[in-house]
Amino acid sequence: MLSTMFALLLAAAPAPVTAQPTADAATAAALPTPERRQELLFEAARLGRVDMIAPLLQSGADIDARDARGFTPLILAAYNGQMEAVEALLAAGADACKPDAGQGNTAQMGVAFKGHDAIAARLLKGSCDVNARNKAGQTALMMAALFGRTAQTDMLLQAGADRTLADATGRTAASVAAAQGNTALAETLLAP
Repeated sequence: MLSTMFALLLAAAPAPVTAQPTADAATAAALPTPERRQELLFEAARLGRVDMIAPLLQSGADIDARDARGFTPLILAAYNGQMEAVEALLAAGADACKPDAGQGNTAQMGVAFKGHDAIAARLLKGSCDVNARNKAGQTALMMAALFGRTAQTDMLLQAGADRTLADATGRTAASVAAAQGNTALAETLLAP
């Protein structure tokens, strides 16, 4: 299905200024609607279909739109471990700082949850606030601590994450790690 849509998008791609348009009425009628093109971008990001990202963006899909669950294409790519799709979306201008609409989690928080260390490192190269908070007051550092993501806690601390911040319930990254029985990580997070 995605390959068929991709072929249709390529057939409908704008021709160079010097060329004459060649799309016929049947091809134009078969093109997906703008809503469907947006859905295809979400799927391409989630599945790592880098070959479809640029054509979908060129056909009018919004790089920072949110799907029905509130996720942007970048959040979907990051959460699903699709490094090449993350790179393609960032290169095309995706907002790495834009949180999801539901919980307010960023792509950085999503990779802390899932454990995609290489993507976490890539996202940290951007200009996002390393201490960004979701609607519960949690940060990426707290999420990394919750799931024992030692490599990511180290990366986040090196990037300037504030280990003293507390969420809406008063928990810090260290107390989250301790509650999970990860005393070594908790001690690291308590160190000055």
